[in-house]
Amino acid sequence: MEKTQIIYRSTRSSHITATASEAILQGIAPDGGLFVPDRFPEYTNSFDWLAQLSYREVAYEIMRMLLTDFTEEELKYCIDHAYDDKFDIPEMTRLKKADEAWYLELFHGSTIAFKDMALSILPYLMTTAAKKNGVTDEIVILTATSGDTGKAAMAGFADVPGTKIIVFYPKGGVSAIQEKQMVTQRGSNVHVVGIKGNFDDAQSQVKRIFGDKAMLDRMAAAGKRFSSANSINIGRLIPQIVYYFYAYGQMVKADEVKAGGYINVAVPTGNFGNILAAYYAKKMGLPIENLICASNENRVLVDFFQTGVYDRRREFILTSSPSMDILISSNLERLIYEVCGEHAQMTADLMEMLSKDGCYKINEEMRDHLRVFYGDYASEKMTAQEIRHVFETAGYVIDPHTAVASSVYRRYREATEDQEKTVIASTASPYKFARSVVTAIRPGLSGKSDQELIDELRELSGVEIPGAIVEAGSSPVLHDTVVEVSDMEDEVSRWLGL
Repeated sequence: MEKTQIIYRSTRSSHITATASEAILQGIAPDGGLFVPDRFPEYTNSFDWLAQLSYREVAYEIMRMLLTDFTEEELKYCIDHAYDDKFDIPEMTRLKKADEAWYLELFHGSTIAFKDMALSILPYLMTTAAKKNGVTDEIVILTATSGDTGKAAMAGFADVPGTKIIVFYPKGGVSAIQEKQMVTQRGSNVHVVGIKGNFDDAQSQVKRIFGDKAMLDRMAAAGKRFSSANSINIGRLIPQIVYYFYAYGQMVKADEVKAGGYINVAVPTGNFGNILAAYYAKKMGLPIENLICASNENRVLVDFFQTGVYDRRREFILTSSPSMDILISSNLERLIYEVCGEHAQMTADLMEMLSKDGCYKINEEMRDHLRVFYGDYASEKMTAQEIRHVFETAGYVIDPHTAVASSVYRRYREATEDQEKTVIASTASPYKFARSVVTAIRPGLSGKSDQELIDELRELSGVEIPGAIVEAGSSPVLHDTVVEVSDMEDEVSRWLGL
């Protein structure tokens, strides 16, 4: 039976539409909105059947439902080339039971962070989309990163013909390993730039560049076009839905849950993409009961779910979980669009309020639609305590982002007495944050060097040092540009020769 095409619409203008491949190519809608599917297809196969599928097979089954203008041959080509020996385990991701939760290890890719799960396939989706649409322009990936997206995107796009990639990151706002991974990235088409500001500054400026007509005209005249590797790109978000379906199948396979039985999902959350992917999986029929949104001390999302007010007017706090140090959670716009009844003008008005006033409030009817979300945060002290607690009770080592979600989940269980089986998205290898992890478990080792702490982590975890860490430590710095936030567009123009 022929599948019905899904159309993607801008969250801010109902008349702006695109096919899946067009939406992936554009990255962000021309009006500054984000592309969302006009409907969510329903998963109708059995969950017992799902439990028998490999990760690649699950990826095909889920992605074909949403990327409806890609052929079977095109999708399988993208999947087979993305999910290969770049991952250090054949199943791509695995579930680890520890301390009454199931940790979904999403860090087995080449940059040891969950972004690999989507950014390994995005370059293939994008170049395939370009061919499908007869696009011959050079595609310039313009991306802001809070630590992990940048490296994973560069690893995916490095030396891919017909593409260039520019990554901006907050200088001093990422871990030492995260920065080293980025500034040592090889590739003739890669440019990495530190900014004198935070992630929100970088992300806001990147969005502004996307909407700068004069800049876009110069790009077009030079035979270039922008796209994004952030989760604002629907081509980043859809592959993230896959691993929630895969995890559920593995829970069924392990007899941890009966086929069709409900689970909860807990996600450490900054830009809201990873937990939105879980919400989209729920809308497609995956039996998820509650979505536990875990924040660090930058608790803007927690306050939103608890009060209905989104207010970014607060101190920006640098924490041990830097990928979550975000006050403007871009993907929340997609959720807002849905809970206001897909009212594009209302969404646009709220986003305008956020941009101008730094704050907006949703009505009670909209809040009613958010009851599947539970928001809470973990302080720096709680995060360190959770790393130590999970290690001492289960002998399992987790990174600070995962610890934020784990801490929030344990307190959620105590507060609600909800005994539903829960999957925690484990978003990064502890090795990316060795100093924070080791000193949480062994506080007396804070005076050790970074390399000594990495060696200590190997002893504590029993896990070999990942190749990504070894490579970053031995590679020369290739990128040392640092600019003011106001100079980001000039730097893009300079590097592209516009």
